[in-house]
This record gives sequence, C-alpha cells and structure tokens, in this order.
Amino acid sequence: MLPVQNDSNFLFKLNNRLNNLLPVIIPLGVALGLLLPSVFMHLRPFVPWLFALITFSGALKLCAAEFGETIRRPAPILLFFIVSHVIMPLIAMFSSSLFFTDTDLISGYVLLFSGPTAVSGIIWASVLKGDKALCLTLILLDTLLAPLIVPGTLSVLMGAKTVMDMSGIAFSLLMMIVIPTIIGVTVNEISREKIPALVCPYLEPLAKICLVLVIAANTSPVASWIQFSDLLVWIAAIVCILLILTGFILTKLTAVIGKLKAPGDITIIISSSLKNNSAVMTIAVTFFPEVTALPIMLSIVFQQMIAAVMGRIFARPERD
Repeated sequence: MLPVQNDSNFLFKLNNRLNNLLPVIIPLGVALGLLLPSVFMHLRPFVPWLFALITFSGALKLCAAEFGETIRRPAPILLFFIVSHVIMPLIAMFSSSLFFTDTDLISGYVLLFSGPTAVSGIIWASVLKGDKALCLTLILLDTLLAPLIVPGTLSVLMGAKTVMDMSGIAFSLLMMIVIPTIIGVTVNEISREKIPALVCPYLEPLAKICLVLVIAANTSPVASWIQFSDLLVWIAAIVCILLILTGFILTKLTAVIGKLKAPGDITIIISSSLKNNSAVMTIAVTFFPEVTALPIMLSIVFQQMIAAVMGRIFARPERD
C-alpha cells in the first residue's frame, strides 16, 4: 500500500502546484501554439476528445445533491445568468463595435462573453473561500445549457451580420461539454464518490496538461497571420483586458445591489467573469474565420492573471 499512498501524495502535491501556477500554465499553451504551429497543428483532430477528457475530469467532482440544494435558492443563479449571458455579451458587442468594423472580429468578443463559465472557477472558489456548492451548480447548469445559449446569443446579437453554423456549434458543445459532464456526474453518483476518489488524483494533473495541449492546438491555426507589430493586435488586447475587468467590476456591483453576502458573492463574481475560453476558442477556429479567434486567444493570456488580482481585491480569504 505504501507505493500507492506515495503516488497519491505526489499527485496531490503536483495538482496543487499546477493549480497555483494556472495563471502561467494557461498562457503557456498560447505561446507554444504561436511558436510551434507546425507541431501542434497535428493535434487539431484530437482537440474535441482532449477537451471532453478535461470536462469529464471536472464533472467527476459535481454532486447532484449539492445541485439540488443550491437550486432551491434561485436568486444567485438568476443573477449569474443575467450578468453572464445578457449584460456582458451586449457590452462586449457595443464596446468592440466602437473600436472595430470587422464583424468577424466583433463576433469573437460576443462569442467569448456568451460562452459557458470556466470549470477552473471551482479552483478559485476554493482558494478564495467562496460557495463551492453554488459554483458547481453554476458550472453544471451553464455547461448543460451552453449548446442553446451560445448559438442563441450569437444569432440574436450578430444574426445576419455574420455566417454561422448554429447546429455545428451546438453539436460541438454537446460533444465536448454536455455529454462528458453528464457521464462524469453519473459516475460520481452511481459510485457514491468512490470512483472519483480513485481516478481524480491521476486525471486532474493529466487534464491540465491536456488543457495546455488544447490551447496550443487551437492557437496554431492563427499563428501564421498574427503579427505583434500590427496595431490591431494591441488594440484588441486592450479591449479584451478592459472587458474582462468590466466583467469582474460589474458583477461585484451587481452582487452588492442584489445584497449577496459571502461566500456567495465571490462565487458569483468568479463564475460570471471567468469564461471557458478553451471551449469557445475551439468553436472559433472550427466555425469562424481566423480573426474571430483573436480576442479569445488574448483572453486566454490575460484571464487567469486578472482573476488572480481581482479575486484578491474582492475577497478576503481566511488564513489557514
């Protein structure tokens, strides 16, 4: 039993280390994709499967009982959906329209801010002493509804301005996110958390490695036309940073107005502001022109770093 225990301890420490390094690890995928596009381009056919593994790993920690308990308090959930899928996509569309005339580029911002919440939100909810049950519920609901919400938001806001394969987008989200989530939750429930306890120590570090590979593979198709000497790239980066910051600040104000108290408030702030940009990046490079992926790629670089700063500003975690 000793070698198994030693392996578990090593994997637990490794996973914690990787969690702490998320703001660095995730942008690393972008750097690899830009620097070695010919290498990571070969992973493109495997991206849906790699992403499904990432989703499955996260879903193994989702518990139906926690979902049922949290759903009885709908106010934070309604607040989350209003901010995440109504207000922020509208702000993203109008703000980006002030700086750009390319509808495909504007679609990238709308796609980003209409995407599902990031699974990594549960890590931040844990670090910042948020409501983990509420966070898991929001991840589960938003994930299951993504095939409806993402194409629907794009259709309403961008509609005739851009050509989209709505059924293709919905099916891709279904295969990468919804089905692995259902399987993961089912395995967790049927095994009474025994299987996740056995496999998660191995799956969680692997999932983070897969995440880097997914980001690198998705970045590789746009590497050939991105020129960092191009002013457009820098303006797009500034707009992206401002919109991410706006998401955090707006959600904080909304939580104050809605009289949400700790630990629910920090969970709403994190869940509403962090987007599953790896999923929407996959959608962008699969169904849209290259330029649509630009703001999403930039969000991968900045989102986790901004979350680290804003989380510390808005939350006051207790010292262990």
